[in-house]
Amino acid sequence: MHWLRARYPMLVVILLGSLAVTLIIPIWMRAQVAPYTYESVYSAPQTDVAIVLGASVYLGKPSPVLADRADIAIALYRAGKVGKILVTGDDAGITYDEVTPVRDYLLKAGIPPQDIFLDHDGFDTYLSMYRARSVFGARSVIIATQDFHLPRALWIARMLGLDAYGVVAPGSTSNTFEYLREIPASLKAAWDVAARRVPQDTGPSIPLSGDGQTTWN
Repeated sequence: MHWLRARYPMLVVILLGSLAVTLIIPIWMRAQVAPYTYESVYSAPQTDVAIVLGASVYLGKPSPVLADRADIAIALYRAGKVGKILVTGDDAGITYDEVTPVRDYLLKAGIPPQDIFLDHDGFDTYLSMYRARSVFGARSVIIATQDFHLPRALWIARMLGLDAYGVVAPGSTSNTFEYLREIPASLKAAWDVAARRVPQDTGPSIPLSGDGQTTWN
């Protein structure tokens, strides 16, 4: 106990320092990507592809958060900002699929099927950005996601060498919890980038210059 009391001030300093670093990382990421973040589709630059990042689906339909992301991609396509849409997310099996419901949503909105690409192995944001570059050959991208998620996704993309921009999707269910959840997620992203995490099996190359329908199965 005497040993613990003697070192108590040092332990407090270490704990407070660790907490400060933990809180600063997502704030620092947001500041780093602020110049590449847009509130309006029409002010965004032209890029190769819009990326719709995965989120929950309900009864085979996109959740409001996911639908809002898809709506941004649709608006980007119609405005001539992108020529392709890449839908990435978790497609772990027949019981869960984040990408096919978005494909159907895009088709109903009139997006040509050949311009819709699906990445069934985008199990997290880092993998989605890594695979956009290494598997689909993207060089410039616009990421469509909500404000709580966009800084981390955009920071990862740019750190992986993508000429990446982001358009903020409406936050139909955004709340304090989602921003708090970004704190550990940002720490993981920083670790993944620092470690240059490489997936074990990325699969064959699927260039965006081809027909997106080849990725649907």
